[in-house]
This record gives sequence, C-alpha cells and structure tokens, in this order.
Amino acid sequence: VQLVESGGGLVQPGGSLRLSCVASGFTFTNYRMRWFRQAPGKERELVAGIGGFGGFIVYADSVKGRFTISRDNAKNTVYLQMNSLKPEDTAMYYCYARISVEYWGQGTQVTVSS
Repeated sequence: VQLVESGGGLVQPGGSLRLSCVASGFTFTNYRMRWFRQAPGKERELVAGIGGFGGFIVYADSVKGRFTISRDNAKNTVYLQMNSLKPEDTAMYYCYARISVEYWGQGTQVTVSS
C-alpha cells in the first residue's frame, strides 16, 4: 500500500490550494479515505473523510464551508480543495486509509502566510 500526497505549498491568507493523494496497492473503491493535518506542537486532527463511492463525507468544524474533499476512483486519487485559507490552516497534511492496518502518506506541507 502506498499513499503519495502532493499539492502543498506557501499561499497567502484567502488563497487556495488543492491537495492530491494517489493511492496504490489496494482496491481503492473499497475504502474510506481521510485527510488529517498536524500543526507544530499540536495533535494530528481529522480534516475530512469520504466514502468509497464519494458519499458519507465529513468535515472538521474548522474547515466546513472552505474545504471540499472528493475522489476520482478511475485515478485512485483523493483530493482536498482548500479555499479561503487562514494562517491557522498551516500544517502538514496527511492522507490516510485503514485497510487491515493504518496507512499514512508522507505528508505535504501547507503554509498560509503573508
């Protein structure tokens, strides 16, 4: 199993980024996918989750109305569209799947700063 994130970077407050996570090594449609984030000195927190066929979407209260999770099962890819970014969104963002055990990507850094 591999989860490979991309799309992070430095963006000004109010800006947008789209994160991608390409999955391999398992039947993608069979599993819920999640995005987590971890800021320095803070615990890792769930940002958003999506079911195998795009349903059962959940968001952290802090990102509702600004972030959108989606998936393209033909590409084995899950996305996180992040709009109206705030400095407090600065964190390492991780893709996550629980197959029989937990799998994490390597993370992609998002920095929101002027």
